[in-house]
Amino acid sequence: MHALQYEVTLPADYDMAVIRDRVDRLGHLLDDWDGLGVKAYLIRERGRYGSPVNQYAPFYLWNSFDGMNHFLWGGGFQGLSNDFGRPPVRQWTGLAYERGPAAPASAAFAVRHRQPVPEGVELGPFMEAAVAEAVRLAGEDGAVLAAAAVDAHRWELTHFSLWDHESPKAEGDLFQVRHLSAPGLDRLPRGRQW
Repeated sequence: MHALQYEVTLPADYDMAVIRDRVDRLGHLLDDWDGLGVKAYLIRERGRYGSPVNQYAPFYLWNSFDGMNHFLWGGGFQGLSNDFGRPPVRQWTGLAYERGPAAPASAAFAVRHRQPVPEGVELGPFMEAAVAEAVRLAGEDGAVLAAAAVDAHRWELTHFSLWDHESPKAEGDLFQVRHLSAPGLDRLPRGRQW
């Protein structure tokens, strides 16, 4: 499993209806994308649910590098780049993935929590604790899924979770889910990824 996210931060007075309309028109295009586990079309709106910004920030869990690369280099990503400029794309190596009790179709909110991997920490136990946190998140009421991934270049751990309600038991940035494409959800490897 591989995680990917980019963020398009928009002006404070930007009409977020433009982004909602874009997702409504185009979101279905990845509903059967080969190699994609899940794409959550995420937005944050300034002043709603504690967000300080207007932002479009899709989050992906990929089953295959081929599928991810085809999206990035084969045209899927180009439309966004043409319309908003090419944003930096963050990538993380998967540590763990778990399904929660809520149905994927009910995903309404997402939480992304990023934290540094402290210098000098023993990596094995630290990553095991990250796996345990993904399991805990997935077991909470209203959880759709939870994943943990690490960026070994920046030494940053990211927990990502989807929820069917606006009060998840998770810390981090809260996003609204506008659409969920999940063609390979059942093929994402569950549990610890090493």
